[in-house]
Amino acid sequence: MLELDSGDASFVRRHNGPSAADIAAMLAAVEAEGLEQLIAETVPQTIRMATELELYQPLGERELLGRLREVAAKNRINKSCIGMGYADCITPPVIQRNILENPAWYTQYTPYQSEIAQGRLQALLNFQTAIGDLTGFDLANASLLDEATAAAEAISMLQAVQRKQSGDRVFVSELCHPQTIAVVELRAEARGWSVDIGDHRESALAPGTFAALIQYPASDGAIWDYEGFCASAHEVGVLVCAAADLLALCLLRPPAEFGADACVGSAQRFGMPMGYGGPHAAFLATRSEYRRQMPGRIIGVSEDASGRTALRMALQTREQHIKREKATSNICTAQVLPAVVASMYAVYHGPDGLRQIAQRVHCRARRLAQGLAESGHRIVHAQYFDTVRVAVGADRDEIVKRAERGGFNLRRLGDGDLGIALDETTGAADVEQLLDLLGEGAGASEITAWEHVSRRTTPFMEHPVFASYHSETELLRYMHRLQARDLSLVHSMIPLGSCTMKLNATVEMMPITWPEFAAIHPFAPVDQAAGYAEIFAELTDMLRAITGFAAVSLQPNAGSQGEFAGLLVVRKYHRSRGEKQRDICLIPSSAHGTNPASAVLAGLQVVVVACDDQGNIDLGDLRAKTAEYGDRLAVLMVTYPSTHGVFEEQIIQICDLVHAVGGQVYMDGANMNALVGLCRPAEIGVDVCHLNLHKTFCIPHGGGGPGMGPIGVAAHLADFLPSHPVVATGGVDSIGPVAAAPWSSASILLISWAYLRLMGGHGVTAATKLAILNANYISHRLDGYFPVLYKGTRGRVAHECILDLRWTRERAGVVVEDVAKRLMDYGFHAPTVSFPVAGTLMVEPTESESKAELDRFCAAMIAIREEIGQVESGAWPRDDNPLVNAPHTMEAVLAEEWLRPYSRELAALPAPWVREAKFWPAVARLDNALGDRNLVCSCPPVEAYTQGE
Repeated sequence: MLELDSGDASFVRRHNGPSAADIAAMLAAVEAEGLEQLIAETVPQTIRMATELELYQPLGERELLGRLREVAAKNRINKSCIGMGYADCITPPVIQRNILENPAWYTQYTPYQSEIAQGRLQALLNFQTAIGDLTGFDLANASLLDEATAAAEAISMLQAVQRKQSGDRVFVSELCHPQTIAVVELRAEARGWSVDIGDHRESALAPGTFAALIQYPASDGAIWDYEGFCASAHEVGVLVCAAADLLALCLLRPPAEFGADACVGSAQRFGMPMGYGGPHAAFLATRSEYRRQMPGRIIGVSEDASGRTALRMALQTREQHIKREKATSNICTAQVLPAVVASMYAVYHGPDGLRQIAQRVHCRARRLAQGLAESGHRIVHAQYFDTVRVAVGADRDEIVKRAERGGFNLRRLGDGDLGIALDETTGAADVEQLLDLLGEGAGASEITAWEHVSRRTTPFMEHPVFASYHSETELLRYMHRLQARDLSLVHSMIPLGSCTMKLNATVEMMPITWPEFAAIHPFAPVDQAAGYAEIFAELTDMLRAITGFAAVSLQPNAGSQGEFAGLLVVRKYHRSRGEKQRDICLIPSSAHGTNPASAVLAGLQVVVVACDDQGNIDLGDLRAKTAEYGDRLAVLMVTYPSTHGVFEEQIIQICDLVHAVGGQVYMDGANMNALVGLCRPAEIGVDVCHLNLHKTFCIPHGGGGPGMGPIGVAAHLADFLPSHPVVATGGVDSIGPVAAAPWSSASILLISWAYLRLMGGHGVTAATKLAILNANYISHRLDGYFPVLYKGTRGRVAHECILDLRWTRERAGVVVEDVAKRLMDYGFHAPTVSFPVAGTLMVEPTESESKAELDRFCAAMIAIREEIGQVESGAWPRDDNPLVNAPHTMEAVLAEEWLRPYSRELAALPAPWVREAKFWPAVARLDNALGDRNLVCSCPPVEAYTQGE
């Protein structure tokens, strides 16, 4: 049972931005006598919770840290020798303190507004360059979620590449990591593909095979020469993806050179802690001709309005789900912050440093293998990088237990074998201790010297960026130069609708780098992670209490993956009842793009439901569609409050219509920040819902990731929740795993747990109410300048509002993008542009912003409206005014020549607060079309950065 709150902890006052005086003033402005009246006029009474939300007793910050120390002490840190795609590593302190623990990096939003995201874009371009060089390919993306899902994404990409002549079979080497095999099998089953698992040396590729997946080195450490396999695959029209170890590629032949068509893997061992599973930046590299089919985000090189080199997310790959039901991927969240860490690790060490680390790891593995061989053990593979497979026979389990007692976790393999994986942190003393634990026996045997046919001969990371910052002083300055080119929550509010850029409190972030949480392998014995188990149990309890659901899975590591998992759960539920024919997914026309993309990936057919003029689901159209599809209807996907920022009054009726024909209701939890403590999805009639922990529950956006998307389900769906092939978790009739690790990015679950323990039930309910108040305050202040497009029946908005700017094009030649760029001159990131309605801005202030900050934003928008008026009146030309020329860089304003019809001061210092703390956009407005026509996704020569200066 959850304990009843006794009241606010002091933290609640720090999380919620408005003071008591602010609240009173804002209520007066929106003409509400009190907060409860405002909520009653906003949220339909029919869906309100009957009782107050009960969570654990709220803690103060000091109490929370004390409790976390107690929990952390329950985790036991053994030296991990398990491998399987995860390795301990050393995060350079300069990177840990100045990137991973720095709010100027972890509170950035996805770099849609390139002009104020140049630092992070540069770091990601460095990441892509390092990945491309190490894998041998000329195209790499700026991270995926984990190695297993990256492998599944790559297979989907390869199918899309050759769709016209493609079959429906996938070959997966039995030497791949078991979690990768399981995730690929799940993805394939949903798409109707068959998976053949076998030995690449012996298995013939079946007719109809379109892609093959191999592991390099293999999961048990062996290094195989795959050149012949790739050649044979190509002869029968099969494309090959290699899942590779990034550190090993410093010494091994790149996959592109032996014939692979794509390469995936994890950048985890480039400075990111294991964290019991994540978050870690996965990568995908491939041939440049596949760029149109590549999932995820690609950072490209373009030019700004002045001709200077500038970076941006390539439009066609920015979020592949903009293709909606035609998408081949639903990837939305990336792993930007971990990718930045990995890129800085590569910059700091450079190619020589990385090669030395790899050589040191391999030499210690050789020393271990030689010592074991001299003790009479048989080393199974002569070719290996960091993982030694040793045959120990019937004593295997006893040796594993003895090693655990001695502080080492080893991997059990078949046939009485052990896998022992070493890493960057393995010292000479560790090797000797392992030999003491395992080296019993007599005699000696020969082992083959390391003379690989797969030895790397090509250089890598030759760009000057990887040779320039090897001292801490230089790296520190480099990182801070990049940091200064990015706007984040440390500068101002980021009012993006549907993205909930709220406070990510420092105390919530602190434990993720504590060794007790950071240094645990995801497949460590569960009794060594008792502290994590306690966190998971309490977080699950609190999420169940908030949503009303019977069960929760913490495994999905992004909102898009939560959608995918939830739809697969629904699909399996129907099939368990003998209703395999249910394949229709109804989706409102206003839905977020990942909804239809996820439905297609889950093997469902999308049917769009119309919305009315108020932005609500058209009940008549829904009735017609439920009647038309009847026993074929699997699920309705609905966002609540709606994507248009209002509470639909008929949501219960909507759920009832779907249930009446045997369908299920899926709720996109992107707007949960308007529900917590006021309404429970389960009580509305929802069957499954994903929760964006990186929105409502305070995990930072990290510049575009990491994210987490757990799902809650009603009791009848609990048996189907995601499981894992290595660690027991999930339902008894599970769909299988949707992520590489059992609890995916486990370390950042600590953040949401801490938020809820600090706030308590009363605190999070207050946060919801203030989020609604703040949104209504902005709506009220700006409605006379930019009409609010949608409101509820009583004139209120939910936690966000949509400002209509469609009229500005005709009247002033100003488009919504001009307003977004002009906001940069006022020191703000733009709200969400042209979603869900083209030509609009969707604003979400969250509960964490004070009235003073809201007033600054409103003042900026009102000033921009006055500037539009100047264009309307003819005072400024339509093609030469502060809006169409925005943003204004320091170089432009300080240039010797100034021929604009407005002053330099108005260009750069348009508001009083800007004079106190000016954030300068690093570049002028970008040429997006040029970047798409000439996509360059790796670091160009240094000379390119000086062109136009």
